[in-house]
Amino acid sequence: MLAKNIYETAHLTGSFKLRAGKESNDYFDKYLFESSPALLHEISEHLSKLVPAGTEVLAGLEMGGIPVATALSLKTGIPVAFVRKKAKEYGTCKLAEGIDVRGKNVCIIEDVVTTGGQILLSATDLRNAGANVVSVLCVIERESQGRDNIENDGLNFFSLFNMVELIESSSTGNVI
Repeated sequence: MLAKNIYETAHLTGSFKLRAGKESNDYFDKYLFESSPALLHEISEHLSKLVPAGTEVLAGLEMGGIPVATALSLKTGIPVAFVRKKAKEYGTCKLAEGIDVRGKNVCIIEDVVTTGGQILLSATDLRNAGANVVSVLCVIERESQGRDNIENDGLNFFSLFNMVELIESSSTGNVI
């Protein structure tokens, strides 16, 4: 049922350019499921079961990973850090806002993963900030290339759904 709800809420068709530069006729507008309190709550309920043991910080990536990480933090009680794409150039000049990540086992939280490019960049930035980045958890795994890239970097990768599961949940009426 959750997969079908995500699909019906966030799936768009048309012509879309993805972050990785590819064109696609299918697009999941993550902000549509992230802005629905009931759906985001249900997502955090299911994701909480996938958070690896020993995780000390949930690192939500700017911008879509932040609402998911916040909801997951509320569900699990694990502190959250908000990770920028680039350290701000004023004030504290931090890359990761919120709890200090130094010396902590960190699980990166993302909404949709296609190639994993931003995750890999942010993992490097977090490691440079002293974090022990060990895993990645996402809501939608769009392409297997993302999983391959992330796992090749030595990170454990967990996804709530892959794109095929979401599409099948809607077209066949199967409940996931």
